Amino acid sequence: MTVLDAPPSDLAPRVASADYEDFAIPHGREEEWRFTPLDAVRPFFAPAPDAGVLTAEPSEHVRVVDAADAPPAGWLPTDRSAAVAWSGATRTVVVDVADEAVVTDPIVVELRGSADVSYGRVQVRVGRHARATVVVVHDTTVDTAGALVTEVADGGDLTVLSVFGGSPTGTHLWHWPARVGRDARILAAQVVIGGRVVRVLPSVSYAGPGGSAELIGAFLADSGQHIEHRILVDHDQPHCSSRVVYKGALAGQTAHTVWVGDVIVRRAAVGIETYELNRNLLLDRGARADSVPNLELETGDVVSAGHASATGTFDEEQLFYLQARGIPANVARQLVVRGFFVDVLARIPEGRWRDHVLQAIADRLHLSGGDE
Repeated sequence: MTVLDAPPSDLAPRVASADYEDFAIPHGREEEWRFTPLDAVRPFFAPAPDAGVLTAEPSEHVRVVDAADAPPAGWLPTDRSAAVAWSGATRTVVVDVADEAVVTDPIVVELRGSADVSYGRVQVRVGRHARATVVVVHDTTVDTAGALVTEVADGGDLTVLSVFGGSPTGTHLWHWPARVGRDARILAAQVVIGGRVVRVLPSVSYAGPGGSAELIGAFLADSGQHIEHRILVDHDQPHCSSRVVYKGALAGQTAHTVWVGDVIVRRAAVGIETYELNRNLLLDRGARADSVPNLELETGDVVSAGHASATGTFDEEQLFYLQARGIPANVARQLVVRGFFVDVLARIPEGRWRDHVLQAIADRLHLSGGDE
């Protein structure tokens, strides 16, 4: 067990360990679990007897190795379910881009589970002054838990798209820690298109000054679904930047989403810029969106620091305006929802995957069927 020795903060985890016994079983009173439906995720608090492992097809930049032979991850789990998955995953999917390399085509990693409950380790590293785009497609036909550990070396440039789509009944608990080097950049895009329970914890830390992190997300929840994002950006290096923009749409009376955005600016992190934004669109009465932005400043010597959050209902006047101009109701509704997501999805640089996500959003919300 590692007791983290960073300066005290109410937002940062205190313990990191690969041994799940180092973490108490959550009861729902803990801040980090208070929104999560524990009955649905309780099976992930202890190793499943017949658990499988998530793997992927090898390629030029992708290999699958025994967990014991994987490169050092530089990360340890910070909650019980993550420790169960990390220690239970016997194989590791490794994506490695060499120093100075420029990979023009997206590196696609399609994860596949070997059992109804499967654990995963994915490690992505982009070398010094290298550039790449990585697309991670999660297997939603089985229940999964794991970690997508991302490292961008000094001067590197990495875009990562993580997609949960397909089955609306799966349960998925994932951590997504990213380490950003000196003058390096990461764009981390998260898309969740339904699921019984999907809980993703993206986090960013900096290994040197001048790093830049942009975290964007689009998520959908239908009736009976719970989609939760808990984001932590820990600024402990000077002259870095972070920008977080997540948008969610909820369709169905029992749809529930949670977005918690925690940003810590340590005393040494002078001259930083940070901003976080969450917007939620309620398409039906009874849907619930919890949104909690948190900003903790230990220094006032910053360029800018801010956050915003808003939740609103479907704009019927906007829908009426479009219908009055001859646009069918289902197409008008589709245009409004697409317009809500457009600024987030426009940041996905790979057009094929951007179109795929837009179509999946339309299909999941039953918006297809009219001519655009």
